Amino acid sequence: MSQDILIRKEGRAGRITLNRPKALNALTWDMCLKIDAALKDWADDGDVALVLIDGAGERAFCAGGDIAAMYRTGTAGDYDFGRRFWADEYRMNARMAEFSKPVVSFLHGFTMGGGVGVGCHGSHRIVGESAKLAMPECGIGLVPDVGGSLILSRAPGRLGEYLGMTGTRMGPGDAIHTGFADRYMPEEGWQALKAELCLSGDCAAVEHAAEAPPDSPLAARQAAIDAHFHGETLRDILSSLRADGSDFARETLEAMAKGSPLSMGCAVEMIRRLRPRATIRDALAQEYRFTFRAMEHGDFLEGIRAAIIDKDRSPRWSHDPDHLGEEDVAAMLAPLGDDALHFGEEGQG
Repeated sequence: MSQDILIRKEGRAGRITLNRPKALNALTWDMCLKIDAALKDWADDGDVALVLIDGAGERAFCAGGDIAAMYRTGTAGDYDFGRRFWADEYRMNARMAEFSKPVVSFLHGFTMGGGVGVGCHGSHRIVGESAKLAMPECGIGLVPDVGGSLILSRAPGRLGEYLGMTGTRMGPGDAIHTGFADRYMPEEGWQALKAELCLSGDCAAVEHAAEAPPDSPLAARQAAIDAHFHGETLRDILSSLRADGSDFARETLEAMAKGSPLSMGCAVEMIRRLRPRATIRDALAQEYRFTFRAMEHGDFLEGIRAAIIDKDRSPRWSHDPDHLGEEDVAAMLAPLGDDALHFGEEGQG
């Protein structure tokens, strides 16, 4: 078994520990497949009462996906590697969200991108004081994916659009306010809670251990966010922010200036489409329409080059934000026909 991920049974719990602390527990394709296989095994295992997921090291639960391999293959003209990676990852995300037994995740440090797909679809999502959650994909030419677009669509007001387009990091109070987490507990008590969950297999222990979360700074900004992000397109939102001379508007425009206009425009449309009653499969299938095209027709490879490879932080995006057309967004989100994401068996466990 790969040491990048530790999968075992401990008492009444099926345990998954992401174990790449030097890489901030970034998810590889192999790790996604192993998580999916474990969930399949545990669905009908009477010894497993719940699933417990955590991350090794002090800095991150999981800071995202391992995108270096996607860059190498994509720049060589091989788009199939990334497409298959995303398809398998999204199927795992669906299985996690639909799992028939409680799934308890302990989200410390960075929980971003692919980490949201593993840690934020379970039934009991615990954050501690070090939690920093975000969906920063627009900054690398992608869109909020791994089912994150569904969570964004369910966030209060227009926080989903704001978080998806700016990649703003959320502390524990924000994560609970926006629906990325459920309970707050100081991290010094986590080991004892994990031991109790493994021993009893009873998630009531989570409720007993939870404490009142810190305040949410985003909640305090809700009115301003709703006012500016109610527009239907990227251009609408930018126009609203530009007409406002407040510090909030200036800071938000600076954050959005770093993102791919094509990605931000698609993110807005995706979140809109998912309201009000979409499922996890609806969200993942729509996300896959974009990611399937992201290397060949989007800004993903350029975003990775600028952020990870050359690190010049000066991406040359394919579109100007003021001239992004509805047809550009529609082309990235059009149905894929035979290439559409499929989930295999109807029951995900």
